[in-house]
Formats: sequence, C-alpha cells, structure tokens
Amino acid sequence: MMKRFALAASLAVTLAACQDDSFSRSSTRHLSPIPPATMSLMAAKGMSKNDPILIRSFKKESEMEVWKKSADGRYALLKTYPICRWSGQLGPKVREGDRQAPEGFYTVSPAQMNPNSSYYLSFDTGFPNAYDRSLGRSGSNLMVHGSCSSRGCFAMTDQAIAEIYAIAREALGSGQRGFQFQSYPFRMTAYNLAEHRLDPNMAFWKNLKEGYDYFELTREEPRVSVTNHRYQFNVADAGADSAVAQKQHQDEQEVAALVARGVQPIKLVYNDGDSHESFRQALSGAVGADGSLVVDSRMRDKFGDVSRPEGLSSGPQRIALDASGKPKAEAPSTTVAAMSVASPAPAPVPAPEVKAVAAAPAPQAAPATTGSTSSETPFYKKMFNGVGDLFSTAPASEPTTETAQAPAPMPSMSPLPPQRNAAPAAKAPQRRAEGSSTVKLAAN
Repeated sequence: MMKRFALAASLAVTLAACQDDSFSRSSTRHLSPIPPATMSLMAAKGMSKNDPILIRSFKKESEMEVWKKSADGRYALLKTYPICRWSGQLGPKVREGDRQAPEGFYTVSPAQMNPNSSYYLSFDTGFPNAYDRSLGRSGSNLMVHGSCSSRGCFAMTDQAIAEIYAIAREALGSGQRGFQFQSYPFRMTAYNLAEHRLDPNMAFWKNLKEGYDYFELTREEPRVSVTNHRYQFNVADAGADSAVAQKQHQDEQEVAALVARGVQPIKLVYNDGDSHESFRQALSGAVGADGSLVVDSRMRDKFGDVSRPEGLSSGPQRIALDASGKPKAEAPSTTVAAMSVASPAPAPVPAPEVKAVAAAPAPQAAPATTGSTSSETPFYKKMFNGVGDLFSTAPASEPTTETAQAPAPMPSMSPLPPQRNAAPAAKAPQRRAEGSSTVKLAAN
C-alpha cells in the first residue's frame, strides 16, 4: 500500500505543471524597482508606474506584450518581451500533464503574485478559469516565471520576469484589483487565420478573436463572461458588437482573398513548444549528438535551466494540408533550416507586411524578425552582455512572416525539468563538471 501511495505521489509531481513552491522568504528580489530605461519609456508615452496594465502573449511568435493605460485612458503598448520558452503545441490546455500552455482570457490578482518563486519570480495565470472549468479542463501552476524551462508555463528569463513583475507590482499596489492576461496561439492576422484555417481549434480561436478584435479597435479591456461554453465579450454593448462584427467581416474577406491567391493550409508541429528566435539562435548552437545542450557558464547565468533543448535547433515543423485537413503525402516537408530553398507558393502571394523585431543577438548572429502589432519598431538590445535595455516596444497588429518546416511526432510526456535555485551561489552539481567552464543541460 505504501509503495502504491509513493508511486501515485511521484506520478502526480511528474504530471504537474511548473511546480513553484516558495524557495526563500528572505529574498527581496520582488522589491526591485522598475529599470530606469523603462521608467523613461513610460514617461515618453504619457504613462506612470501607477497606471493599470494588461498583458498579451502569443505562442507562435513567442512574444509577450505589456500594455499600460496612457493619459487618454486607453491602453497603449509599453514593451514587447521575447519568450524564452513555452511548451506544448498551439491550442488550449486540456488536462493536467499535457504540457500545454493555456490560451484564453485570465485575471491575475495580487494573491497570484509569487515573490518567493523557485523560478526567481512568478505570477499564476489563473488557469483554469470559468471557461476552462465549463469544459472540465484540469491543470494547476500555469505561470509566467523566470528561467527558460517550461511545463505548460511561459518562461521569460530571470531578467525579464524581474521587470514584468515590478511593473505589475506597482500597478496592483496602486489600486488595480487584477490585470487581464490574454493568451493567444498567434497574432490574429488574416494571414495566420488563412494558414491555420483547417486546424481543429479554429472555432475556439475565432471565439478568442472576438475579444482580440475588441481590444484592437478600442484599446480598452474587454469585459469577459462565459455562456454555453463560449467566451462572451462586452454583453449589452451594441456599439462594440457592431464594430467587432464589421472587423470580423473585413478579416474574413481578406482571408478568402489570401486563400484564392494561393495561401495553403498548414499545421505546425512543435517538438515541445518554442523559444523566440533571439533565444533559439543563442541556445541551439551547441546541441550535441546525444540531444543535450552545452552552453558556457555566462549563458547559463543569463538563461537558467532550459527545457528540452534538443527541439530548439530546427524550430516547429510545418506540414502542408490537403482540403480535408490531412497531410499532403506528395508534398515533401521542409524545416526552418531549409527556408532558404523552400519552394514558392503555387500562385504569387504578396508576403504579409512584416514588422522588424530585432532579435537578442547570439555571438556573431544576425538579428531575427518576427511579426508584431502597432507602428513602433521593437528591439532586443545587448542580450548577452548584460548592458542596456533588453527589450522593445513592439507593434501589435501586422501579419507575421511565415516559415516552412517539416513533420515530426508529437512530444511524449517528459520528467520535470530541474527547478532553479534562488540563491545564485547554489549551483546544481549535475549541471557543471568539476573545474569545467561549460555547463551541459540534459534534455528534460
């Protein structure tokens, strides 16, 4: 009986998300001020540290946006942060242990902020919410935290979470009762919708897009409720409903035009989630034949633990689909690495308008670009030398550049990645060989 109890307890820990037991109650890292460069950025945008915030995350683009109310009472984009690691596939979290990062609309209250997180600092997204519970979905400890290791969370690195946590702390401490956390599979552009039009999750994603569109149109936080297993936004607001319906109609016309001009349906399959291109460039350069990642101690100090590094070098695999939604047997798959020789589309399709997002540079690596929304140009500065501002102000609604990839099996369940030690001096012995200047992180 005792053996069976121990086995069950062990399995529960293995299947759980990012276990975030408090590590040290003596730490003061949660009191760190907002960096001066970010405070200057707020001032330039007509914001103060006390103004309410709203956060949006995008899996496919591996980006997280922090918005703040500006002087006119509407939200404006403060900064866009690259996500170091999210896990799973595009699509909602369904059950405990599926490694899926959640998608939906959540509220983060002061009680969900963890100043003593074993992942440096963190806040709980609030999964499952009323919508998730209405569908019987299960899971816990789905967080935004430090490090670069995820089991259903959004891992931002310690440096990034320290800044995001400080911004949220000041807003909540100034009277905001809870901030909205919106999590999407990708930016809800017509191009993304055209490419993913045959995905089984499309009905759910179109439901999310209703709230996305309201925010894009008004720059106001959508009021969220749940009815009949659907999100409802701004009930009894006829003006909002009309504007959103008009935008949806325009987007549907644009999707139809893209399809008519040759945009093919695809499915992206991830080894286990993804990282922003800036991190992928840095982390994928030293993957050994055994699937482990070798990085020097300076990179280890910057990024922390890295979950399943073997999946980072190639990025997601792209599968062309036929009209029934099944993989095209005759179409050879291509990987991210083969993008330079990818075949053109059957008909000329104008590339979606691209916003340049300068990636955090790996040594001797060129900056990467991703899609983003708004008119400002983002930048990720000096990621590896620890000098200057790390993140950017990024736009929020232009289409993204799409890359070609090849099919792979869905990831299987994996043991928990190691948790980080809050004390910088307490390095895990298995990560560093005695006298070695490099650290070898085994795939989780």
